[in-house]
Amino acid sequence: MKKLLAIAVAGAMVAGCAQMGLGTGPDGPKATAALEPTKGSQTKGTVTFQQRGDKVIVSATISGLKPGGTHGFHVHEKGDCSSGDGMSTGGHFNPAGKPHGHGGATMDTHAGDMPNLRADQYGNAVENFTLSTISVGSGANSVVGKGLIVHANPDDYKTQPTGNAGGRIACAVIKAS
Repeated sequence: MKKLLAIAVAGAMVAGCAQMGLGTGPDGPKATAALEPTKGSQTKGTVTFQQRGDKVIVSATISGLKPGGTHGFHVHEKGDCSSGDGMSTGGHFNPAGKPHGHGGATMDTHAGDMPNLRADQYGNAVENFTLSTISVGSGANSVVGKGLIVHANPDDYKTQPTGNAGGRIACAVIKAS
């Protein structure tokens, strides 16, 4: 009887996770971004975007950050890193015209707002978070073909329209994979 109850509880948990888009079901579209340093920077890394139901799992591995530092991290409107300083990516990705804010905390922010990156004592950041403001593949909120920027300073989550995150120290184009 205990085994049957345990199996029933485990089945319910898996079903609940699958409904939330976090389960073991099939993955949706995936995109990747290879961050390269802008002029004068050493910051680089890899970021993946994996659609799971109505959410996107973002996984980032980044090096060359300020040791112990915090850095703004945003999807930008143009997939163009040709300027050398990241400015060719334009402003934050914001198809719904919403105010800047804390990425992932609410749907009432720029689609491209994401949580800050937090570097360890060696200047490396490994981050994993889930967003419901973006998508991978098609639709107005798709990040495929957009720019990805790591900023020199932390995002304060309130200054409009950028979060006062400072210069752009790494740039990538998000590509379907």
